[in-house]
Amino acid sequence: MKEGAKASVHQILTEYLELNNYRKTPERYAILDAIYSINGHFTLDELSAKLSDECHFPVSRGTLYNTLRLFMELRLVLRHRFQGSTKYEACYNNGSHSHQVCTICGKVVEIKLPEVSLAINNLHLKRFRKDGYSLYIYGVCSSCLARMKRKKANETKQKSHKDKNNEQG
Repeated sequence: MKEGAKASVHQILTEYLELNNYRKTPERYAILDAIYSINGHFTLDELSAKLSDECHFPVSRGTLYNTLRLFMELRLVLRHRFQGSTKYEACYNNGSHSHQVCTICGKVVEIKLPEVSLAINNLHLKRFRKDGYSLYIYGVCSSCLARMKRKKANETKQKSHKDKNNEQG
């Protein structure tokens, strides 16, 4: 995590905890640091493994859920629901972005769409303050398309071979 972002997210968390008379526990800060050291999306299990294996700071599943909920309220973390799975990502200074989601393998790729960002930024909504957006574009990735094409070619080849054998028999 970049030092500027680390200091900023720590400050946001500290101010919130102090303002609401919550304890500044080492678990909260360890989870925040682990989240901001992950590039891209992560699951709760991946975060738990990182805390246990790399950070040597195991925490309970309940602590993770509660802390992630707090971080979502503070807009330090986003939650995404991709095809039956829930993933999270650090979002400080990155609250607006778009994703390509493969409907076959579930692969998620963040994409930059400056035209969409510009259109949304210029959008005036009545009685509503925009804080960010997430856009999901569903389709089939190139790997799955190639796999489907190979499968279809093999099926066609087998059918042709089978038809040829039937004609000879």
